[in-house]
Amino acid sequence: MEGEPRGPEEGPSPQGQGPAPGPQAPPAPQSAAPSSGPPPSSLSFGRAGPGSGPGSKTTSAPSSPSKTRESLLQRVQSLTGAAKEQGANLIGAAVSTARPAFNKDRCFILLVIDDQNTDWSKYFRVRRIHGDYDIRVEQAEFRELSLIASSDQGTLVNMTVIRGGTRVARSFRPDFVLVRQNLRDAGEDYKQILLGLKFGGVPSINTLSAIYNFQDKPWVFGHLISLQKRLGKENFPLIDQTFYPHWKEMMSSSRLPAVIKIGHAHSGMGKMKVENNSDFQDVASVVAVANTYCTAEPYIDSKYDIHIQKIGNNYKAFMRKSISGNWKTNTGSAMLEQIQMLDRYRSWIDAVSELFGGLDMCALEVIVGREGREAIIEVNDCALSLMGDSQEEDRRIIADLVCQKMQAVCKPAVAGMTKATSRTSVSSYVEDDAPPPIEPRPSPSPEPRRDSQGPPTGGTAEDTEDTMKNLRKTFAGIFGDM
Repeated sequence: MEGEPRGPEEGPSPQGQGPAPGPQAPPAPQSAAPSSGPPPSSLSFGRAGPGSGPGSKTTSAPSSPSKTRESLLQRVQSLTGAAKEQGANLIGAAVSTARPAFNKDRCFILLVIDDQNTDWSKYFRVRRIHGDYDIRVEQAEFRELSLIASSDQGTLVNMTVIRGGTRVARSFRPDFVLVRQNLRDAGEDYKQILLGLKFGGVPSINTLSAIYNFQDKPWVFGHLISLQKRLGKENFPLIDQTFYPHWKEMMSSSRLPAVIKIGHAHSGMGKMKVENNSDFQDVASVVAVANTYCTAEPYIDSKYDIHIQKIGNNYKAFMRKSISGNWKTNTGSAMLEQIQMLDRYRSWIDAVSELFGGLDMCALEVIVGREGREAIIEVNDCALSLMGDSQEEDRRIIADLVCQKMQAVCKPAVAGMTKATSRTSVSSYVEDDAPPPIEPRPSPSPEPRRDSQGPPTGGTAEDTEDTMKNLRKTFAGIFGDM
């Protein structure tokens, strides 16, 4: 309205401009209102408005709708996260109580002999053979195993391991064995475990016969010499080596410096570099105390070494170069790089994989001298070391290979028998007076398969309904507090 008096708060603007006289008075409050606040560079949170004095410093945070919505959203998100976590715990508890890790009547037992640095169970968790048979993984080292084998009932393996600080003991009859640990090493010999598995006729990777042949490195090297004679030195460049069955034969060495390998050991153990005959005689005295054999081969000033591996039909080659200055390239710090799989590398490893009736997994170790000359020094079996960034891929390839072999050699139980009766798997915590397994009742028509690791058919709908009720109550209680 024209001529309406101005309030005290509508005084002159900070720039000193007064209201326009005459008929231009109505637009004056619109242009003056924005300029009544602090200048743009001010850090004040005060806002001038009707009813507020010149010195008002009331902040806008408590009455800001954006702040209110943000705090409400954060609370909803927090409650939703808590509800999801509690719901997941309820579902996990319900599933774990209603469903075992495997179907005990339709499963095969895979014994993996390896240390606990690799959890092999995760590579077989979703795998099936013969349609719907699970693969139950039992993993332990050689030193954690004992067994009893009979000609009519096979091999009963007893396993005692430490899991999370708890001692766990189990007994079972393995259907297949994956060996990822050396049968013999410095101060360790588990030949009796291998004999028991062979006595019970347990199939494995590599075959038990092939693993048995890898107990002594001179025995393996003798087969490599035969391979070189058949293929030729140019096509199979094997390093020269001398075998001493006893320390009394170690009078002198014609080729020095040399590398002496005492007994059967791995990972650079038992290897010594000798520069002269005096050092050679000192090593002979050590061999006498060890009461074992040794081999001698010329020392090669290596530029790097090459690791060639074959797992099934998968080939890889790696170059390893020591950066710590150690003459043992597999000791200390080293630079590792995957290199191209050359045709000659493939021909070498293919020839070696035919030894001892066939090797499903094997690896060659090759030394490359300063002048570029290559020399094969040894071969490793299924306990080969996985290298580089492809270790995870190699483990999955090994799991695929195991499944293929188990599909071929492991047969389902005949009609009228279950896994509980055909392959006894008894936990050490089960008492001696436990009831015998119940024979399955024939059903008139097979039900559609849901999951081989699924819960028993009885009570499944009731358990699911109870779980959903608990979830609804939980969500109602959480969101009711808002």
